[in-house]
Amino acid sequence: MEIATFTVPDVNVAQPFEAISSFLVSTVHGFHGYLLGLQLDLFVNIVLQIRENVVAPMLEIAVWICMVMSIMLVTEKLIMAAASLYAKVFRRRPHRRYKWVPMGDDLEMGNMAYPTVLVQVPMFNEKQVYKLSIGSVCGLTWPPDRLIIQVLDDSTDPEIKELVELECKQWMKKGMNVKYEIRDNRLGYKAGALKEGMTKDYVQNCEYVAIFDADFQPESDFLVQTIPFLIHNTQLALVQARWRFVNSNECLMTRVQEMSMDYHFKVEQESGSTMHSFFGFNGTAGVWRISAIEEAGGWKDRTTVEDMDLAVRAHLIGWKFVFVGSVQVKSELPSTFKAYRSQQYRWACGPANLFRKICFEIFKTKKLSMWRKLHLVYSFFVARRVFSHIVTFAFYCIIIPTSILVPEVTVPKLGVIYIPTTITILNSVGTPSSWHLIIFWIFFENVMAMHRMRATLSGIFEVGKVNEWIVTKKLGSSSKPAKPEESEKKTRSSIINRVLLAELGMSMYLFICATIDFKYGKNHYYFYIYPQAVAFFIMGLGPLGLVGTILPS
Repeated sequence: MEIATFTVPDVNVAQPFEAISSFLVSTVHGFHGYLLGLQLDLFVNIVLQIRENVVAPMLEIAVWICMVMSIMLVTEKLIMAAASLYAKVFRRRPHRRYKWVPMGDDLEMGNMAYPTVLVQVPMFNEKQVYKLSIGSVCGLTWPPDRLIIQVLDDSTDPEIKELVELECKQWMKKGMNVKYEIRDNRLGYKAGALKEGMTKDYVQNCEYVAIFDADFQPESDFLVQTIPFLIHNTQLALVQARWRFVNSNECLMTRVQEMSMDYHFKVEQESGSTMHSFFGFNGTAGVWRISAIEEAGGWKDRTTVEDMDLAVRAHLIGWKFVFVGSVQVKSELPSTFKAYRSQQYRWACGPANLFRKICFEIFKTKKLSMWRKLHLVYSFFVARRVFSHIVTFAFYCIIIPTSILVPEVTVPKLGVIYIPTTITILNSVGTPSSWHLIIFWIFFENVMAMHRMRATLSGIFEVGKVNEWIVTKKLGSSSKPAKPEESEKKTRSSIINRVLLAELGMSMYLFICATIDFKYGKNHYYFYIYPQAVAFFIMGLGPLGLVGTILPS
């Protein structure tokens, strides 16, 4: 019997296993990719749902809240502009609304016809400007025996204290009645110094007090122009003069500051004085009736805006103020970025904190009508000191750029174009010579609004550096750029501690929003968001000397 045989072909047994392995691997990878795709789709859907159902409604509410605040703000500015225009067109100047008789010598009374005036000059390590300020107040046209000049020196530098005291003695030798007063502490800061100065025995003979910060230089006829208002109008407690800036052309930062300050004086204070409504004391370049200060409770140090605090309390008991724009006092704008930020923090935080503390006092007073109380709270505090800072940053730097990422939200053109354009035009009317800088002013103010909003919230909720007092650095005649080697040395030292991370972070966020709008958007917001991002970037590097001037060594 033959047995059947089979021949097994020569096959590489590794090939099927490689094929199977390759198939399994590709299948697993494909399934894994499918799962990743499903997970990615699921994640995108969740994000879209959150954006549509959570983020968009919240952003929509924020848009309309800011719209309401913007309308309130622009209405307030239109009213003030109309009042200021009315005063100019119909010449409703202080000399026509109040009795004003020029000072003159009385042959019978002689110098006794002049009231005794106290001039207070608070100082704190003012090495660069102490000679200018003391010399200016000693040059006031007023009988020397009816004038007392009180230099309130809170300096902590022994060398500077010695220089200030020596300057006072030099003027004493010339026949001026100069009192050099120091304290062994700085309790209450400027308010504490002014309060203690009023307790001196020789002040009892004074009827009025003029106050000048260390960098202010009044003209010789300052008292001659202002005191008659107080003499002949017993209802007046304060005569506020206008500031004029000696260094406004020093750099771009001082130019845009001048625009804001000119609006404050020419519109805000002019309109308040014209309508006989409230306007705040600026803390300097003003003359007070001493009896009004005493009746209002004197100086208090509960906030960093002791001047505004006193003015509000005096207004609540019926006293009136007058702004005299024709009397101008030379002063200095902060030209270094650090000094300007410190000043703006105090100016934004202090009023908000004062509003928190004095709001109930306003409504409890019986000497003002309810209408005047509401006007004071709404106009002076809420609209100008709270909403203006919040809406400028939150709306134009956060909400509008964020709406690019949330297409479900639409921002009305009224808030994007018409209201900001109106506000910009109204703010620029005070300084026609700087209209060509209006674009720089917008971006600069928007960046500073972030700092001001943070300060405002700190004041309202009384947290953080709410009571911090940093004296604004004055440069006087020495505001010159630092030498290149000095600047380079400063730049190398602790750069990471000198840049402003919040501003740089905002710059990056705005740049991303502008880029997305440029590629996918339809509203063309990137036209202003890109420049705003650049402004935040430059300001974020401000402490390195890119903004303002650099302090000399």
